[in-house]
Amino acid sequence: HMRIAIVCAAMLAVTPLAASAQDTGRDLAASCAMCHGTNGRGAVGYEPLAGMTKQDLVRKFTEFRSGAKPATVMHQISKGYTDQQIQLIADYFSAQKK
Repeated sequence: HMRIAIVCAAMLAVTPLAASAQDTGRDLAASCAMCHGTNGRGAVGYEPLAGMTKQDLVRKFTEFRSGAKPATVMHQISKGYTDQQIQLIADYFSAQKK
């Protein structure tokens, strides 16, 4: 186990941490484009996410995840993200222009 820990630590030491939170949020949000459009502006028939407040985005996402908000697929999709990833996605979409 010690050897694995040393190898992992060495890998982390040489891995550049160049990706900013905005870049990571954008990368995570890319999977939303099919329904919610590029930059969250909404494909036809889907809610636009661009410019929505971070608080509203996080609330809706967590309501989908808990089952409190009915959905066709979002209740399944939302379960695939951590709380931190949801925050990053919400940061990204809230920063986009409507």
